[in-house]
Amino acid sequence: MIKFTLEDVEETGGTGYPEEYGGPCLKRMVRRLAPAAQLTQFGVNIVRLTPGSWSGQRHWHSHEDELVIMQEGEATLVTDEGEQTVRPGDVIGFPAGVPNAHHLQNNGDKDCVFLVVGSRSDNDAAFYPDIDMQAQPGRYSNPDCFRRKDGSEF
Repeated sequence: MIKFTLEDVEETGGTGYPEEYGGPCLKRMVRRLAPAAQLTQFGVNIVRLTPGSWSGQRHWHSHEDELVIMQEGEATLVTDEGEQTVRPGDVIGFPAGVPNAHHLQNNGDKDCVFLVVGSRSDNDAAFYPDIDMQAQPGRYSNPDCFRRKDGSEF
């Protein structure tokens, strides 16, 4: 058993996206809890979005389920169906293989905080319909997984 507090886990900012697509996510702050707990089969993150920041570029996963629980503040969930407000206590599920691209935007004037739980499949690919990017399978073992939609490197 591994026991720790949230404050024991470093909060890091930024993104692994190629520079041309990272801008809206640079002020996203994350505490990666799974590695701190020595868990490898799923990811657990506490994400804090400062005003104006995004959780990521809009995307969907081929082999990864995602679950989001809003804890503090409000965010705008953007999916293929449109936009809706997410408030504390709201829970959102994104099943693997469903091509409904999504992300959260903090369009308010206060931070919002949410918990994200996701499976960690090395077979997972991620697709970004709004931009010329995709994530190749193996992204957990290869941080250089991002490619243009035609497969070329950035």
